[in-house]
Amino acid sequence: MSPEDRREAIVQAALPLVLKAGANVTTSQIAAAAGIAEGTVFRVFKDKAELLDACIQRALHSDEEVARLAAIPADVSLEERLTAGVASFSGYLDRMWGVIGALRESGYQPRDEDHQKHKGPPIGMQQLSDAVAGLFGDAELRVDPELAARMLLGAVFTNRMGSGFGQTAAEPAAIVELFLHGALKGGTDE
Repeated sequence: MSPEDRREAIVQAALPLVLKAGANVTTSQIAAAAGIAEGTVFRVFKDKAELLDACIQRALHSDEEVARLAAIPADVSLEERLTAGVASFSGYLDRMWGVIGALRESGYQPRDEDHQKHKGPPIGMQQLSDAVAGLFGDAELRVDPELAARMLLGAVFTNRMGSGFGQTAAEPAAIVELFLHGALKGGTDE
C-alpha cells in the first residue's frame, strides 16, 4: 500500500470514531478500526493532532458528492436532479459539521498553523456549487446557473442549521419545491 493510500485508509477509519468521540478518540482505537498496529499510525502521522487535522481536511473535501452530482442523469426532470443535488449537499454539510462539531464539543483546539489552514470557505464548497449549477442544464432561468446554485445551496445551508437548533429540517424535495415555485399559494398576486 502506498503511503498516500495508507494515510487515506487511516483517516477513513478514524472519521466515524471522531464523529462519536471527537478528540477523545485514541490512536489505539483508530489503529484497531484501520486493522493496523498503533505504531503504524505514528509512522504516517507525526502526532494525533496531525491525524485530527487530516480528518478535518477529509471532511471538507467534496469529491464524492461532486462525483454523485455528475452521475445524475440529464434526462430526468429538473426537480429530480435538484432534489438529488440537495440530498448530496445535505450529506456533505452533515459530515463536515459532524466532524467539526464533535471535535469542538470534545474540547479540541487546533494548533495555530492548523487553524490558519481552515480559514475561509470549506475546500469543497466551490466545487459543489459548480456541480449544482450544472444540474440546471438548459433550463430557462431568471438568473445565471451559478447564482441559482448559490441561492439553492444557501437554502440548504440554513435548513441544515435549523436541525442543529432542535428544529426539524425540511426534506430535499420540499426545499426544491419552494426554491423553484416559491412560498406563495396560487401565484404572485396573493
